[in-house]
Amino acid sequence: MRQYVQLHLTCEDTAEATKIADALLEHKLIVCAKQTPVESKAWYKGELEEASEVLLIMDSAEDLFFAVEAEVGRLHSYEIFVLQMFPLVGLSGAAQEWMDENLRPSE
Repeated sequence: MRQYVQLHLTCEDTAEATKIADALLEHKLIVCAKQTPVESKAWYKGELEEASEVLLIMDSAEDLFFAVEAEVGRLHSYEIFVLQMFPLVGLSGAAQEWMDENLRPSE
């Protein structure tokens, strides 16, 4: 049985988040993308950085993670981006069917 996941990715701005989400949807690597503004703090090259970013929250499948990562790497502006995967421990039957119908077949 396919393992469904939620993916999180911070992007520089709404334009970048939309570009990445559109590409992943077009390639059927995700079935849904939600965007929300976030304020971030992180260490980068020895400095503590603060930024206003956009968090992409995406629905996908575990077996597509590396394909998602490759596409994000092609499009993302950050030298180091953080793409995180969280397994879904429960999902309604209708949502599973919808995801199966709209995701690329298992790799």
